[in-house]
Amino acid sequence: MSARRDPRPGLQLIPLASVAPQRWRNGGGATRELFTWPAGAADWQLRISVAAIERDGPFSPYPGVERWFAVVDGAGVALRFAGDERLLDGASAPLRFDGELAPGCRLLRGATRDLNLMLRHGAGAATMQRAQPDVEWRCAAPLRALFCAEALALQIGDADALTLAAGTLAVDTD
Repeated sequence: MSARRDPRPGLQLIPLASVAPQRWRNGGGATRELFTWPAGAADWQLRISVAAIERDGPFSPYPGVERWFAVVDGAGVALRFAGDERLLDGASAPLRFDGELAPGCRLLRGATRDLNLMLRHGAGAATMQRAQPDVEWRCAAPLRALFCAEALALQIGDADALTLAAGTLAVDTD
């Protein structure tokens, strides 16, 4: 029997429930900021958050920021961009768009919970994709993150598998 090592030392687990929601100024929802880089910086370069959208309304504009958006809970949304409407639900690929565009948002059948990745222009490269159960994911990026909408077992290399509760962000900087 071979020994298994502890999980990566650069791995952070951030439960959604451990982060207080911040209400939006327009009253349409709340955001939980799970991770920023640099950590805690008001002028973050990268930001990962989960938003609870409770009613129809516009997104806030983020000039100079690339955004990725994915529905993680609820029936979905319709995002309106200057004459174009995109329907997104829990099976849709994450949508990448310019943060300055601030699309209008219409809920399809009630509130949703959505994962957001924001990257300031010039801060590097980022992407968002949906992980597939039992499909190995490899990434050589210096910072990798996984948000689990449902509980799952996370296996990293030869370390013991970690059981992650639903609503946990795992960030690996090793």
